[in-house]
Amino acid sequence: MKEKSEFKQFVNANKILPEFTITSVIVGILLAILFGAANAYLGLRVGMTVSASIPAAVISMGIIRIILRRESILENNIVQTIGSAGESIASGAIFTLPALFMWAREWNEESPSLLKIALITFCGAILGILFMIPLRKALIVKEHGVLPYPEGTACAEVLIAGEHGGSKSSIVFSGMGLSALYKFIADGLKIFPSEIHYEISAYGSGLGLDVLPALVSVGYICGYRVSSLIFSGGLISWLAIIPIIKLFGNNNIMFPADVPINMMDSFGIWTNYLRYIGAGAVAAGGIISLIKSFPLIIDTFIKALKNYNKNSVKTNLRTEQDISMKLALGIIITVIIFMDISPIIPVNFISSVIIVIFGFFFSTVSARLVGVIGSSNNPVSGMAIATLIMSSLILKISGTTGNNGMIGAIVIGSIICIIAAISGDTSQDLKTGYILGATPKFQQYGELIGAAVSSLTIGGILYLLNAAWGYGSSELPAPQAMLMKMVVEGVMNENLPWNLVLIGVFIAIVIEVLRIPVLPFTVGIYLPVHLSATIVIGGIIKAWFENMKSIDDKKRGTIIEKGILYSSGMIAGEGLIGILLAVCAIIPMGTSLSISDYIDLSDTVFSFGNIGAWIFFALLILSFLGFSVWHKDKETSK
Repeated sequence: MKEKSEFKQFVNANKILPEFTITSVIVGILLAILFGAANAYLGLRVGMTVSASIPAAVISMGIIRIILRRESILENNIVQTIGSAGESIASGAIFTLPALFMWAREWNEESPSLLKIALITFCGAILGILFMIPLRKALIVKEHGVLPYPEGTACAEVLIAGEHGGSKSSIVFSGMGLSALYKFIADGLKIFPSEIHYEISAYGSGLGLDVLPALVSVGYICGYRVSSLIFSGGLISWLAIIPIIKLFGNNNIMFPADVPINMMDSFGIWTNYLRYIGAGAVAAGGIISLIKSFPLIIDTFIKALKNYNKNSVKTNLRTEQDISMKLALGIIITVIIFMDISPIIPVNFISSVIIVIFGFFFSTVSARLVGVIGSSNNPVSGMAIATLIMSSLILKISGTTGNNGMIGAIVIGSIICIIAAISGDTSQDLKTGYILGATPKFQQYGELIGAAVSSLTIGGILYLLNAAWGYGSSELPAPQAMLMKMVVEGVMNENLPWNLVLIGVFIAIVIEVLRIPVLPFTVGIYLPVHLSATIVIGGIIKAWFENMKSIDDKKRGTIIEKGILYSSGMIAGEGLIGILLAVCAIIPMGTSLSISDYIDLSDTVFSFGNIGAWIFFALLILSFLGFSVWHKDKETSK
């Protein structure tokens, strides 16, 4: 306990401040819904989500400190704890559950019920949160100073800075407003297209750009290194692999397509061939990342087991109080029994055992990994793929095959994926709380509340987006869920074009041999280049800020931080308008038409076309300067 005694928390353990209050819970719930919806849309669009802890902390300061004029940093912390749960639940759910909707469409069956989605999600969330209780002292307290937990530490610094005066929540709200307006003009009114595409027929491929704020923001948050790797994968796919397929395929009809290759455009080749190559590359990349982490995983798992009994020691010190382990174990056992006997969740005894073993193991993995590499780089998809392969094989061997076997495998993968995602988020939040001097059990209660609300919300969002556009479409490619679906089908039915998948696997191996970060590069192979081209622009903007030589380090750090806050707001704004447009797409207006048909001005009034898209996108890029470099100069002049 040496590290703990030397570390001085911001709020003394003997000091009592408002913390788990009605205000903090209500504001936190609203933010959980906000960021859960925004991240669900973002993840289904590009296969990536972003951490909500810092923007949730900033918004909580704006609401609680400025609007409500309450001044408890611990209350702010509970708000961001509950609010960030929505983002992590969305991350786990959208990677897997859309596969159920796609199968329902293919099999001409009803989509999974809202209750089924909510229960699957909540079971995974509650297990992930409770699995973290015996890990808190081992990873958060005893490893303080060893495991940095970058997002958790940064979130604590934001809250402490707000305690000392000032708030940057206006930047987040500005990003939300501008992004929402931009998205509505582009995809609602359709005054200009949100995707620019140029088919290069002579070369046999095409290039383009999705001129949307969320994509630029993702690139800015990820940074130039990661975004450039994603873009590099996209260039390899669209400027090398697609032309090669077109050149040598000629007029042949190759499975899985049913038309000659020379009659396909670049998107046709991407749909029928490149997606399978990308799927193999992403799957291999995720598994490689997981294998490389095994020494760290085993070490963490052993430490967690050694400290399990020590965590049940009673203490009167506020900052050491967790939810009772007896209560936690009782809830865990109840959830496992419920999953086993419930007719709503398609999980049997064998599946429950798989969930318990893989769940606790991967919650340990996730909690430790995010402490080193951060939540954004947590290979949750790799864990889900490993689980799906094992569960599909076990179910197939045990005789559970066909549609029921595939559904059972994806449900197991969904629960494990959600466990891993929420465990990583919970560990970051607990690190924030430890630095601030929060009460752990209140944060754990907050996580459970956020999980419950988000579980109820995510089902409605998945239904809404599926009804509006359908998963696997150009509007919602749902890349991660499509990958998980293909993995399960490949094991159960053996109907994948394995030659294409294996090409992707060997590309990933070569990338790893070259010591290039494999996951971002392979994600770029899988996604359309239109997405990665916009993402890299955000990375270039951040790199420019980072390399500005005319300012000192403090000013540079402030500019970069404001860019991150502005980006977080833009992601939230576009996500919310995306949900709104989905509502408009499915609500009828007394006839077969929908509301979206009435707000589309592109045919009835005017459309600026691609030129307008370039102009509006240029103005969007300039807005980064307005709310980072120039906005800072204005404040400084005051």
